[in-house]
Amino acid sequence: MKSKGKRLKELMAAPEIVIIPGAYDGYSARLVEAAGFACASASGAGISESHLGWADKGVMSFKDNVAACRDIAAFSNLLLLADADTGYGNAVTVHFVVRAFEDAGVASVMIEDQVWPKRCGHMAGKQVISAEEMVQKVRAGAEAKRDPDFCIRARTDAAGPLGINAAIDRLNMYAEAGADLLFADALMSAEDIEKVARNVPKPLTVNMGLGIRSRKTTPLIHPKKMQAMGVAAVSYPRLLSTSAMRGMMNGMEAFKGMLAGSEPIDRPDLLVSFEELNALTGFDELTAMDARYATQPLPSRAAE
Repeated sequence: MKSKGKRLKELMAAPEIVIIPGAYDGYSARLVEAAGFACASASGAGISESHLGWADKGVMSFKDNVAACRDIAAFSNLLLLADADTGYGNAVTVHFVVRAFEDAGVASVMIEDQVWPKRCGHMAGKQVISAEEMVQKVRAGAEAKRDPDFCIRARTDAAGPLGINAAIDRLNMYAEAGADLLFADALMSAEDIEKVARNVPKPLTVNMGLGIRSRKTTPLIHPKKMQAMGVAAVSYPRLLSTSAMRGMMNGMEAFKGMLAGSEPIDRPDLLVSFEELNALTGFDELTAMDARYATQPLPSRAAE
């Protein structure tokens, strides 16, 4: 049986661009898989915001991150691309970080070249470490993995502070150091995206800010156009998290309206059915396990 890393490499090498929605918890991962996607991105921002309630500014610990990814990988067949931020230390730390994420059951882990504490790629004030230090981190990660097909994804945030040519130079250095996949964040034009994709030797991932209402993000470009530019994969890390936030805000407004009035809440447009919820979260599978391992007959529905 092919490992998750091997399957991910094959997808990334295919001519068709890979679409990678963001998944940050059980609900979101179930939804991504139910929709038929093969991959999901467990972004550090999504996990920090949803699990800890803090913005992506280096608050989340290594253990918090690994635990969240392990929980998703345990029930899902998704090829999960984890995000280890800056590697939580130096090159030696990265060695153990990569092993931990591989053991957690993900297909890939990403290391970036920001200064710690890192911040979301589209926040102002980003700084990057030296290219030489990042090369050593990538090298340590590549040498640490047990499965040769486990994917090390190297990210650069250099386009903003240092310019697009520096970002390309860095990605080439990271590929030579052993990165399997590359990631250039916060590219601010279609021309920059194509320039990077055409000048790096490994499959390139680009983030799209769909789900963030801001003019200061990478422009929204259709995946087919990016495929023609040479991009291997496009990630939408915040689409589900921000749409979920909007849905919960709408739900709370309805709830507050009920409390201010005299009638109970009745907003079926804000809800899913009990049956939909159970179908998504594996109720039938658990019921089948109950029947398989039961020591006495289970009550029939007629008895209920």
